[in-house]
Amino acid sequence: MGEIIFTAIVTGFVLSIMIGPVFFVLLETSIRKGIRAALSFDLGVLVADVIYILFAYAFYSEVSSLTKGGNESILKLIGGSFLIIYGIVTFIKTPKNHIDKDLGSITHTTKDYIMLFIKGLLLNIANPMVIFYWFSVMAMGAKIESQFSFTMQMLFFIGILLTVFFGIDVLKIIGAKKLRPFINNKVLKSLSHITGSILFIFGLVLLFQGILSKM
Repeated sequence: MGEIIFTAIVTGFVLSIMIGPVFFVLLETSIRKGIRAALSFDLGVLVADVIYILFAYAFYSEVSSLTKGGNESILKLIGGSFLIIYGIVTFIKTPKNHIDKDLGSITHTTKDYIMLFIKGLLLNIANPMVIFYWFSVMAMGAKIESQFSFTMQMLFFIGILLTVFFGIDVLKIIGAKKLRPFINNKVLKSLSHITGSILFIFGLVLLFQGILSKM
């Protein structure tokens, strides 16, 4: 059991500090819209992760073939195209919220939080690399020797991992919020440009990988 806990904590920490599209959007959301908004977005990301985990578990033997060959190319082409479009939209949009020294000046409706949840869900699902690393993580957990059944071992391992993963995301969100007193509209616009550019680059890399793998 000790090995399962240790491996899950270390893996959760490593995954949480990986630099990807979600990382930058999460920080931007926390700075621009506050902790609750960022948590709504992150919950969407978490649900997308759970969907991929359940898929990997249900089709454990089939997932490896799904992520190879022509299927891998299609996933990268679709995911890359989505990230490119989303990156362009993020780059050109004008920040709607004015940030001032009053941290309570921004209010959101339930609809805003739902939309942020959907945004996190779709952004994470659209990234085909997510299913790659969750399948790898599940394979890693399955190799650990224990007295548990495969199902119990996976539930225990993934449960601890996701707790660590989400916990560190919360720390990122809180840390990013601390920057809000130093943020103005000019900085917000620059932040949108940076985030959009990063999403565009990630998408472009995925798109080229998908194209090259089909040649």
